[in-house]
Amino acid sequence: MARITLSKLRHSYYPNPTGPDDYALKEIDVTWRDGGAYALLGPSGCGKSTLLNIISGLLTPSEGKVLFDDLDVTHLPPDRRNIAQVFQFPVIYDTMTVRQNLAFPLKNRGVDSARIEARVAEIAAMLEVESMLDTRASGLSPDNKQKISMGRGLVRDDVNVVMFDEPLTVIDPHLKWKLRSKLKELHQRVKVTMIYVTHDQTEALTFADEVVVMQHGEVVQIGTPVDLFERPRHTFVGHFIGSPGMNVLPCEVHDDRARFQGHEVALEGPVTGKGGTVKLGIRPEHIEIGNAGLPARVSKVADVGRHFVIEAMVGDCAVKVVSEHGAPEQGSEVHLGFRPEKTRVYRDGWIATEERK
Repeated sequence: MARITLSKLRHSYYPNPTGPDDYALKEIDVTWRDGGAYALLGPSGCGKSTLLNIISGLLTPSEGKVLFDDLDVTHLPPDRRNIAQVFQFPVIYDTMTVRQNLAFPLKNRGVDSARIEARVAEIAAMLEVESMLDTRASGLSPDNKQKISMGRGLVRDDVNVVMFDEPLTVIDPHLKWKLRSKLKELHQRVKVTMIYVTHDQTEALTFADEVVVMQHGEVVQIGTPVDLFERPRHTFVGHFIGSPGMNVLPCEVHDDRARFQGHEVALEGPVTGKGGTVKLGIRPEHIEIGNAGLPARVSKVADVGRHFVIEAMVGDCAVKVVSEHGAPEQGSEVHLGFRPEKTRVYRDGWIATEERK
């Protein structure tokens, strides 16, 4: 296991990059502690897989360093980094049995047979596949194949990090939660550093202790799932995390006060900075429908089972509200109460209000 440090990391696929737009990864400085569970989260094309390939050694960065503990591994090949990687599609040998697949990484490294047998039995028990050990892999279901692929990554006890590159892509939706739960359980038991790459916020938030949210090759926020939901540092994080995402509304700011559609809105704290494009940010869960607040007219109501998602018009601007206790009728006049401690201003996308202590 290892602490992983990415220091002033940048990467371009062009031989002579001339500006920021030529870089697939802008400057990244991140440290992941030994034994932690982390997720790289962002839309397709944001740089997640490029970053994963740099950590694994499949790609050498244009600039910066990759450190495992205090060892600079930037130019070391994958086989000298002691890593394991699980891909989107199960990487197993169909002609081998489950037992042979799990044993293969150890056998390849000359581990003695008694240790192989013990380790395979241990991993099979963790994965709950003991009954399949002598089954040929070609006969397994897709979710069990991916379990075995995970097992091949975990069977070695000398790995610095196990990396998962969207490992649930080919798994049926109703089975994904089982594999997510199993992976979380495995991490808690083996305590190896794990990095999970995904564009699915549910996968990231349920697996990771900390999530790295990326956009356009940049890290826009690193935090726990609670941090990302409760206080997004950037409007992209607010929009990307949550369903529905954070309301990002046009506003005006004067002397630490915000006005939205002609109404003054109380904020979490003083506004910082000057100039730029300012927006008001508040999550639908932090708006209440009642007898006080901003006057609005209900334009849409959706019953999604656990709660209602309501769209209300304040002037010509749509605001989404999540309600767990019923919903007003479409077309009705209501008032929206914004919780001040959850209402903040963003300047050019970045948070511009201070938390009250």
